[in-house]
Amino acid sequence: MTEDEQQARAVLGAVIGNGGARDPLIRLGGLTNRVFQCGAVVLRLPGEGTGSYIDRSAEAVAARAAAAAGVAPAVLAVDPASGVMITRFLEATTTMTPKTFRARPGAVARAGRALGRLHRSGAQFASRFELFAMIERYLGLLAGQDVQLPPGYHAVLAAAKAVREVLEAHPAALAPCHCDPLCENFLDTGTRMWLVDWEYSGMNDPLWDLGDLSVEGGFDAAQDEALLIAYFGGPPPEPARARMVIYKAMCDLLWTLWGLVQLAAANPADDFRTYADTRFARCRTLMAAPEFARHLAVVQRG
Repeated sequence: MTEDEQQARAVLGAVIGNGGARDPLIRLGGLTNRVFQCGAVVLRLPGEGTGSYIDRSAEAVAARAAAAAGVAPAVLAVDPASGVMITRFLEATTTMTPKTFRARPGAVARAGRALGRLHRSGAQFASRFELFAMIERYLGLLAGQDVQLPPGYHAVLAAAKAVREVLEAHPAALAPCHCDPLCENFLDTGTRMWLVDWEYSGMNDPLWDLGDLSVEGGFDAAQDEALLIAYFGGPPPEPARARMVIYKAMCDLLWTLWGLVQLAAANPADDFRTYADTRFARCRTLMAAPEFARHLAVVQRG
């Protein structure tokens, strides 16, 4: 038994009793945390160092509110001090990937409806997801680390000042948002989509979630349209479409730095150098496209 498994057994035994802790322990996915299924529950042990950039108390509030909104599994136990969380295991679901979003009929639409349900739930999350403040925070975490930013990062960040000014001049109504909609954070029953992992959640412009999911899933134009139509229940307003495209670039600008934070922490879960460089290249390409300027102008007109 590995050290992680021993810790998982100890936590489960203390929280749900030895009977539950004797169920088979199955390791699930995760880039930073250690996640296990044990019978009817899922245990999340936080990754080392994640407390430096994740507010566990705010995460607990969001996870419970999302469960109450019917888009996330029930939270059975949580310790914000340690970051340990136990949730209900969702039976008969498929963990989504870019490939399964393409292959499963209606999956993109189900994701759009789930995000709409979350955003319109009226829930009040405890934190605010602030894009440019997070960028500055990640840059601060990287200061003094032996990790190089992708060439040209600061130039693109300077160019993003225009984006910041437009978004601040035309703020969206804030909604409870997931803010980190990796495909793998969606669980699909075939008729309903669930969301897990609320570490980065907060009150935010809801179009961030749509733009970020599109990037994570590598959605094409048809998938983007299906997502927007399902979310809005019909043709989307042009300013909403424009915000979604803008956030495609901005999420890559942000998550580039997240990848470098993982690289600095020697996280072995992925090749985070390639992860960061790939995301930044995609961000720079999108921001340089004539369509990006047109979308920014749409938002600027209000």
